Amino acid sequence: MIELRTPAEIEQMRPAGRFVAEVLAETAAAAKVGVNLLELDRIAHELIRSRGAESCYIDYHPSFGASPFGKVICTSVNDAVLHGLPHDYRLRDGDLLSLDFAASVDGWVADSAVSLVVGSARDEDLRLIDTTRRALTAGIAAAQPGGKVGDISAAIAAVAHAEGYSVNTQFGGHGVGRTMHGDPHIPNDGRAGRGFPLRPGLVVAIEPWFLQTTDKIFTDPDGWTLRSADGSRGAHSEHTVAITDSGPLVLSAP
Repeated sequence: MIELRTPAEIEQMRPAGRFVAEVLAETAAAAKVGVNLLELDRIAHELIRSRGAESCYIDYHPSFGASPFGKVICTSVNDAVLHGLPHDYRLRDGDLLSLDFAASVDGWVADSAVSLVVGSARDEDLRLIDTTRRALTAGIAAAQPGGKVGDISAAIAAVAHAEGYSVNTQFGGHGVGRTMHGDPHIPNDGRAGRGFPLRPGLVVAIEPWFLQTTDKIFTDPDGWTLRSADGSRGAHSEHTVAITDSGPLVLSAP
């Protein structure tokens, strides 16, 4: 079921968006060469406790997950692009790291993701990250009242295709509200003018993610982490966005 939020409810979602942005900023700043992924998860966990927030991940067990996630932040490294389960791994120079975090504050959820390079960066990694960021910007700009979900999808895909990247549509954006994942699904490729209407009050997570040389993925033996089929690297950018009468409002902006 798709729910539309009142202007007052959208205002109530702002603290969740700010908190998610703060956690991503702190964990990204801590992501240095030699830092363990479990330490990044610990930092996020401590911030959740200190804020009195609730994790959307720790008990999360959808049909595609092998078991409850058990951690509070997704840490996807190099050929991992989504749902990276934190484990005993120390970041190395040149690693491409994606951080995806969602939390509930006062009963409202926000969801956001960033990608970065740890230490020395390769040009092709920076280009991939920049493409996801520009695709996110394009998707947000297309999230206009009176439009359709396909407008967002088409805008994202146009940026990816212009850079020569193919697009996987198995996982994409989604509704956000009292829970982390809801309708509508927002694929990262589609046709403008098609799909669910973008009405004021609709709140969604828009999340382009691309792989360098494939659009095929597989699930790691940990039952969660999604990796590229050919070992190429991936990047991911995401914001929680409310559709308002005056246009898109980014709730998870730093």
